[in-house]
Amino acid sequence: MLLSASPSSLAKSSLEEMLDSLRRKEEEEAKPKDLPPALPARPASRARLPPARRSLPNNFKVGDGSNAMPECLPNGFDCKRKEDELGEKRRSDGFGSKKVKMMMDADSPYLASSGKVRELEDDNISYIIKKKLCVWCRQPSGLWELGTIQSTSGEEASVLLSNGNVINVARSEFVPANPKIFEGVDDLMKLCYLNEPSVLHNIKFRHSQDMIYTKAGPILIAVNPFKDLQIFGNDRISAYKQKFTNSPHVFAVADEAFTKMMRDEANQSIIISGESGSGKTETAKIAMQYLAAVGRSNRGTEEKILQTNHVLEAFGNAKTSRNENSSRFGKLIEIHFSTMGKIYGAKVQTFLIEKSRVVQLASGERSYHIFYQLCAGSSFGLKERLNLRAASYYKYLNQSECLMIDGIDDAKKFHQLMKALDIVQICKEDQELIFKVLAAILWLGNISFKVADSENDIEVLDDEAVTSAARLMGCSSQALKAALSTKKIQPEKDTNTKKLILQQAIQTRDEIAKFMYENLFNWIVDQINRSLQVGKRCTGKSINILDITGFESFQKSSFEQFCINYANERLQQHLNRHLFKQEQEDYESDGIEWTKIYFKDNQECLDLFERKPHSLLSLLDEESNLPKASDLTFANKLKQHLGTNPCFKGERGRAFSVRHYEGEVLYDTNGFLEKNRDFMPSDSVQFLASCAVDSQEQSVCKKFKGQLFNLIDQLECTTPHFIRCIRPNTKQLPDIYDEDLVLQQLKCSGILEVVRTSRAGYPTRMTHQEFSTRYGFLLSEANKYQDPLSTSVAILQQFNIPSEMYQFGYTKLYLRAGQTGSLELKRKQVLQGIVVVQKYFRGYQARSYFQELKKGVATFQSFVRGEITRRKFGVMKPSITIYSKNLEEIQAIIQLQSVIRGWLARKDASTPNGFKSYPENAKHRRKSLVKMLEVKDISKERVQNLPSPLAQLQRRVDKAEEENAKLREQLKQSERKWAEYEAKMKSMEEAWQKQRASLQMSLVAARKSLASDSGNTQPTRNEVLSPRYYGSEDATLGSRTAVNTPIKFSSNFAVSDGGREANGIRERGTSGTLSSLMKEFDQRRQNFDDEVKALNDVKPGNSTTTNSIEEFRKLKQSFEGWKKQYKVRLRETKAKLHEADKSRRTWWGKLKN
Repeated sequence: MLLSASPSSLAKSSLEEMLDSLRRKEEEEAKPKDLPPALPARPASRARLPPARRSLPNNFKVGDGSNAMPECLPNGFDCKRKEDELGEKRRSDGFGSKKVKMMMDADSPYLASSGKVRELEDDNISYIIKKKLCVWCRQPSGLWELGTIQSTSGEEASVLLSNGNVINVARSEFVPANPKIFEGVDDLMKLCYLNEPSVLHNIKFRHSQDMIYTKAGPILIAVNPFKDLQIFGNDRISAYKQKFTNSPHVFAVADEAFTKMMRDEANQSIIISGESGSGKTETAKIAMQYLAAVGRSNRGTEEKILQTNHVLEAFGNAKTSRNENSSRFGKLIEIHFSTMGKIYGAKVQTFLIEKSRVVQLASGERSYHIFYQLCAGSSFGLKERLNLRAASYYKYLNQSECLMIDGIDDAKKFHQLMKALDIVQICKEDQELIFKVLAAILWLGNISFKVADSENDIEVLDDEAVTSAARLMGCSSQALKAALSTKKIQPEKDTNTKKLILQQAIQTRDEIAKFMYENLFNWIVDQINRSLQVGKRCTGKSINILDITGFESFQKSSFEQFCINYANERLQQHLNRHLFKQEQEDYESDGIEWTKIYFKDNQECLDLFERKPHSLLSLLDEESNLPKASDLTFANKLKQHLGTNPCFKGERGRAFSVRHYEGEVLYDTNGFLEKNRDFMPSDSVQFLASCAVDSQEQSVCKKFKGQLFNLIDQLECTTPHFIRCIRPNTKQLPDIYDEDLVLQQLKCSGILEVVRTSRAGYPTRMTHQEFSTRYGFLLSEANKYQDPLSTSVAILQQFNIPSEMYQFGYTKLYLRAGQTGSLELKRKQVLQGIVVVQKYFRGYQARSYFQELKKGVATFQSFVRGEITRRKFGVMKPSITIYSKNLEEIQAIIQLQSVIRGWLARKDASTPNGFKSYPENAKHRRKSLVKMLEVKDISKERVQNLPSPLAQLQRRVDKAEEENAKLREQLKQSERKWAEYEAKMKSMEEAWQKQRASLQMSLVAARKSLASDSGNTQPTRNEVLSPRYYGSEDATLGSRTAVNTPIKFSSNFAVSDGGREANGIRERGTSGTLSSLMKEFDQRRQNFDDEVKALNDVKPGNSTTTNSIEEFRKLKQSFEGWKKQYKVRLRETKAKLHEADKSRRTWWGKLKN
């Protein structure tokens, strides 16, 4: 940190400053109380005095500016080479040792001599040497060792190291160490001396104690432990949720983001950065775990969000040389919350999946986990349908000779993946299609080629790989072979087919496989977003968790590392903007006294990538569009246009170097143009379209740059929270701490500058209006003002916050870290007190209201109950009167019964064995009857003694009862008449049935007599049916059953001559008369039945009773008349039959003789 001071301010001693402060305090106390407090006086200079703990040396003098800091050289490699040539030793006791070009005027308050700063620091060193305190010494190897100063000699000091060795160290090669009490502090801002070795030792000490999290101002440092720690359970979540602990943790960062989102109603973002293998993916999962627990709802969305990690890890993570579970894509998970803080949706955005890993692997690495999990964990039926083999059978997987990861069960992971796919609502049919595409990619890698002729044309070997791949892709084997071995050339009109050479065929096959996997990955992400979609209930509250592929540097980095490192550069600039640039610009624009802190800025490196017309990305796109361009011409063009850029250095051949914020990276341009074009031949496009695979031409750099800019724009609209993940060693083993590796990562991330800025800066910033609104109610009545600025000043003075702990800007109030804690505590206490007072007042108010309501309800109930009682009395009074009348009837009945029983008793008593107890019973009943009569007389007397209004009401009731009695009497009379009518109807019906039965019996008798007379005759063909007669009948008229029994009469005889004909004529006349009688009987029977049913269907009533009786009488008379006529005719017919029978017998007798 560079310190500067104006001459006027440096001339004052600490004693003079203390006297001035006392004098100002006395003047303020002497002011009248009714005036608002005066604002703090602004110094003429915007410079700030050094901290009080650093005293100025006695011989310190302000120079004339001749020894001012010279203008720094541009940041680049040339600067480093010049420095080495001059033999200068760069003193780098801080992480931000990088020089930045400064554009300052000579009279700027920030322009200070480097000699003055050196003297201030040397003063502290002199104090440490004098007291012989502990120091950190730099060894020739570059490592720092802790020791104690024994003695000094000129510019050197004798230091006793912790291992017992004594060495001589120059004063410029050791820095002060912190006291033991500060060892292992959880926040680097608490360190007394802030330097490289102190920060390294503090993080190392905490790492050895399994305390992997350390605060560095606004940044959380997370060291990858490479082992399971029991610090992520539900008990820890509850502790942070209920604010029981505030120790550094990912849970604390997530809780802070959630609290600010709910309090400030502003979107938040958690940005996780670090190298590959530093634990970014696990850190993101831990943050999601806490948010899912805090925002848990009944919809189950949080469980879906957590299960997306299993899906994305299986399809997007792979084993690399530095990390066993490296994310080969970037992702932003946007979690949406309701107004009540409950999760109800999410969205996943992905960036730049490394699809080249599908077809090409380095030694010791694996492809994406899903391929190995599918081969190891799929069921027997699935393997049969996909024709799957072991992972070692496929060339895309066995080329790196690494098929397993120690301690990882791929079959178990596959079962977890199946469960996760079900939870995120990807149906079984779609899961089957996903596995088909994966199996097709594996079989594509096993397709082989052979040279067919001398021109190096190739043919596809027709083997199991071709058949399986074609079947899984949904095409024919011939179409697949043609797409892999030929290409179409289209002149002006004709279309020719040309054979491919071996390299072209392999490239075509790999392009198809990569494109299929990329489309599959994007489709899965779309399905996840569809399952987690927010819908129309979006409230605008969200927390974004960014996990992007970490910075990578290999001996020769490829195009994928080029894009990944560019993305990390852009994210580092976002961090610099929020933690350094924007903060210091706010201080300057708002008139705050501030000494500018210079940091390691990566803007020059970003300009190398982005600034047109000549940048890495623009030149790459330009060269990709040229048909004859190659990777070598691209490298030469970069050297031609970017050779003067300090962040770029051309190398031999196709290589070039870029100095990133993490360090220098060597890139090999081999394959840059091809991967950037991502061009699919038209034949392959048509083939994939026929297989229902979506394909389109893309420019990777343009697409990725657009995605990255959209991501930064989205992050700029949120409040950021930063987590810096640290990889402690390259062996991926626990309890190993590589200081050089950790130091390099801390330097690149600018941790020390962040801590210095946070310590010297004002992290809490609020406008005057916001501050007065939030804490204004804490003021007493005498100190309240209308002006927000005066209110803010009064609040700070009332709570005795030191003036050096805050500054007033033009628009905002700036407070140092921790100053709002006391205000928030007091605010919480006051609010709790207010809530308690409100609780008791509302309780008293509710109780009072309840008592009033209770009284009103009781009064209302009294009126209602009175009305109900009066109505009941009005209903019961007629019943009482009716009961009194019934009592007289009962008395008469009892008296009659007593007389009858007495008579029976006397009758029985006349016999020798009779009983003599009846008279006593009769006497007892008489006594009870007398008592009932007495009760009746008493009730009548009570009615007569009632008051006049009630007597009138009683008379009205009596009158109504008399009318009611008359109506009842009429009803009884009607009922009696109806009973008589029913009895008459029943008797008439019975008589009619008897008459019908007698008629039927007479017919039967006639039939029998006729049959007996003709029993000796022979049957003939002429048959006559007898009349039908009734069988059994039911009790009711409406349910009769007629039994028809036909009877045949034989009237044909074997005779000759005229006697036979005469007899036949007579027989036919008799039989015709009998048939007509039978028909008439049936017709009459039907008519009488219908008329009786019609009479029975008439409903009983007073108006229809008389008519029904008259009709029934007429019906009866009609039936009687017809019956008499029918009997006469029946007798005549019978007589005729007898005569015919007599003549027949005579004729038969003659014939016999």
